[in-house]
Amino acid sequence: MINLGFAMCGSFCTFSKAVNALRELKDEGYCITPIMSGTAYATDTRFGKAKDFNREIEEITSHEIIHTIFQAEPIGPKKLLDILLVCPCTGNTLAKIANGVTDTAVTLAVKAHLRNERPVVLFVSTNDALGASAKNIGLLMNCRNIYFVPMKQDDFVNKPNSVVADFASISPALRNALEGKQTEPLLI
Repeated sequence: MINLGFAMCGSFCTFSKAVNALRELKDEGYCITPIMSGTAYATDTRFGKAKDFNREIEEITSHEIIHTIFQAEPIGPKKLLDILLVCPCTGNTLAKIANGVTDTAVTLAVKAHLRNERPVVLFVSTNDALGASAKNIGLLMNCRNIYFVPMKQDDFVNKPNSVVADFASISPALRNALEGKQTEPLLI
């Protein structure tokens, strides 16, 4: 069985679809450890209440959510995960990963997991992917053990810099990353 870390950041508009993806991955047989940034874990938005998302995630995975830096720290030393998916991965989290900032449970989980030279898969969801975040995406595309779920512009007329990865491509992206390959085409 593959131990998958499923980390969520604050792109709240994608949470319902992310939870559906989580459920599908569980059905595929992954043993899933849920991880959330403090903001994602505690913030109620127009897209739903934090406690409702948290309850559903814990029911699906049968694990408590890791949501503090203290809880995330053992991921590396104990080699808890085979692969880590950050879904959704915001522009803020992209910048932190690209620049080695580890001030949330998610960014520390990424750092801790990468120390074991194991794959991290990023599901980009940000309004500035083709703007301010583009440099961080480019930098991370050249990093060892970092992979991306194929992505596309989600509303090129009203939000020309906005990109969201493709939920249907998560499972193939995970399989490919476990084999050391980037899923192509990256831009769809």
